[in-house]
Amino acid sequence: MGKKIIKPLLVGILILWVFYLVLPAPVELPPLPQSLKSTEPGDTVQILGISAYYTNLSRQEVINFYQSHYSRSSLFNLPLITYRLNHPPEYFRELIRATQQVTYFEEIIHPLRESLFVSGFEWGNDPFTSPEKRVKNKLIINGREYKTKVTLIERNSNPIIRLIVTGGIVCLSWWLIKEAKDMLRK
Repeated sequence: MGKKIIKPLLVGILILWVFYLVLPAPVELPPLPQSLKSTEPGDTVQILGISAYYTNLSRQEVINFYQSHYSRSSLFNLPLITYRLNHPPEYFRELIRATQQVTYFEEIIHPLRESLFVSGFEWGNDPFTSPEKRVKNKLIINGREYKTKVTLIERNSNPIIRLIVTGGIVCLSWWLIKEAKDMLRK
């Protein structure tokens, strides 16, 4: 009786997972509201998938804004499995640019799909600069002072590669379960 239920259930889960993997990515990210788009070298077209904004929005406001836009597929606005990782700021320097100052670095992830990295430099909260020297890092653009520079990095993946990786995971899982059953029988 159990096998009659388990196999169709597993097949149903696999079909849903494949559907999730082939759903189109979220729509193009909107510009950050109440912000100025950066035109500095490296923040526009020089590096694919990167954009940056100067803003006075808080970290939580920035993350919430992009998570709400990044958590749905462009197909019928279907929800995507989404979770957040909070990385140490130093990781940005290893992953993206060694020369950019960062005070926070978060990742919004769709498992086995794409990721959106959101980093911010809050000059007033820079842990790498002593408080009395932070004023030299003020973000003044066109005569206006901003609290934060937010950099967005989109990393997408090919749906065919997603399916190949998932196929590998399913085959490996099946083989491991089969081997575990054989070991338990002995």
